[in-house]
Amino acid sequence: MMHANPVNWFDISVSNLERAKHFYETVFDIRLVEFPTEWGRQAAFPSNNEGPNASGALVEKADRVANGNNTIVYFSTKECTAEERRVEKAGGSVINPKTSIGEFGFVSILMDTEGNIIGLHSQE
Repeated sequence: MMHANPVNWFDISVSNLERAKHFYETVFDIRLVEFPTEWGRQAAFPSNNEGPNASGALVEKADRVANGNNTIVYFSTKECTAEERRVEKAGGSVINPKTSIGEFGFVSILMDTEGNIIGLHSQE
């Protein structure tokens, strides 16, 4: 891991992006920014790359079922594939291997031994 605080991003899955945006913007008195549609319907929370805290986005998924486990935490890494190679040996599985997210770098989606979905994020 590259950082003292390894969590750098989260996704909150939602079934209705507009409704969820309204909720979070109202509750936290903020404005979310929608991402390009080629990444799927998403709206990001405010962020500052120089700040100490993680940021994230609401991600609309047509097949989403409310179950209390619809958030993905992303861990910073130098290069996603190093961790991907260790996942199965540790008892987990790679759900989506390293994928480009354009200017924002790369992500991988993994499942841990408890069935939790987590992500990796890297710039390389």
